[in-house]
Amino acid sequence: MDRLLEGYRRFRRDGWPDRRRLFETLAEHGQHPRALVLCCADSRVDPAMIFDAAPGELFVVRNVANLVPPYAPDERYHGTSAAIEFGIRALAVPDLVVMGHGLCGGVRALLQGPPPEFSDFVGAWMELAATARERAMACADAAERQLVGEFETVKLSLANLLGFPWIAERVSRGALRLHGAHFDIRSGALRILGPDGQFEASAA
Repeated sequence: MDRLLEGYRRFRRDGWPDRRRLFETLAEHGQHPRALVLCCADSRVDPAMIFDAAPGELFVVRNVANLVPPYAPDERYHGTSAAIEFGIRALAVPDLVVMGHGLCGGVRALLQGPPPEFSDFVGAWMELAATARERAMACADAAERQLVGEFETVKLSLANLLGFPWIAERVSRGALRLHGAHFDIRSGALRILGPDGQFEASAA
């Protein structure tokens, strides 16, 4: 905690003076983010840094392996779905990006099985991506299986998003655009999912 507080003090000293007016504007007029980014909770993947976005520009939803569960409105707890609903229905973002990443531990647990200490929640959560595992396991090489698993979780989440009726309706009339992306931690390269179902490197 001490290091976090040291970081806060640096922010107040060095960052806050330059951004004070921005935060005051956001406080007075509310947030109007230009995109919802759904990504992994991995600490090495910061969407605001990757997209060089200022406070207020991105509405970020994070969970293990950037998964979108199927549309299932009931009395259970749905943290990811609730955040998506707020971003789409309350904030009316025009773009929604599902971003996977390299070296994803959630995908590794999906392919190899979660360690025993992750048995309470992670294993059941990753079962949402069982179809992605099937496609990845068809690869002979371990590194390729991992990468394909990362790609397939993005595709699965995009498909599940279209099961949300208020997302499908907005997409159909052009009010919302869905995008898939993959960030490579080692190289910093960003790949974008094309209409042909392939991930292609974005121009640097």
